[in-house]
Amino acid sequence: MDINNQTLVSNIVAKNYKAANIFKSYGIDFCCNGNRSIETVCDVNNVNKNTLIKQIVNCFKTETDTNDYKSWDIDFLSDYIYNKHHKYIENKTPEIKQYLDKLCSVHGKKHPELFEINTLFSESANDLTIHMKKEELILFPYFKKLAMANRNNSTISNPQFDSVKSPIKMMHKEHDNEGLRFRKIAALSTNYTPPKDGCSTYKVTFSLLQEFEEDLHKHIHLENNILFKKGIDLEQTLQN
Repeated sequence: MDINNQTLVSNIVAKNYKAANIFKSYGIDFCCNGNRSIETVCDVNNVNKNTLIKQIVNCFKTETDTNDYKSWDIDFLSDYIYNKHHKYIENKTPEIKQYLDKLCSVHGKKHPELFEINTLFSESANDLTIHMKKEELILFPYFKKLAMANRNNSTISNPQFDSVKSPIKMMHKEHDNEGLRFRKIAALSTNYTPPKDGCSTYKVTFSLLQEFEEDLHKHIHLENNILFKKGIDLEQTLQN
């Protein structure tokens, strides 16, 4: 992949997710605001363009991720996101919520920011539950119909929306909301750094929150930058 000043962040991460760690180290949003060029994000974040490009090029040279997500069929990728990321959120949310409640009870008086973190996480968990159900009941089944029609060279019945672009637009907006929430959580927790008086539960909770955010970033990246684009392109192909 040729990487230069005009290469989009989203395209780089779509090609090699390991590059996400480089962007994250500079505070560059690669998921919700990924459709920006290297030049733009470097100017906004005061980063040296040549240094960043060199790091990304080196990252591609040491690529070890065997998952070529862009080559996967849309139905297979939908199932992967459901099993890998939707299930992760379902499983981890109760555990993190329990830890946050305990932290608020024990450390809340001395660290009142914990209450806001707890509120933000609870809001995120509730909204993500609704968000994922919409994907599982509406978008993903439609993607599977598109894949089947494409393989069988057949037509597809009209969906409950004019174009898949409509629900995808809503999903993008909801993804943006989650990105904003977790930026607030990261700021309130000093990038998930426990205070000096933090107990083991404090450290475990912040580690789980950080892991949750990282998984959510990859989750959003796979949908925004790969799955949804595949859905739009395939729908257009079948309609022509």
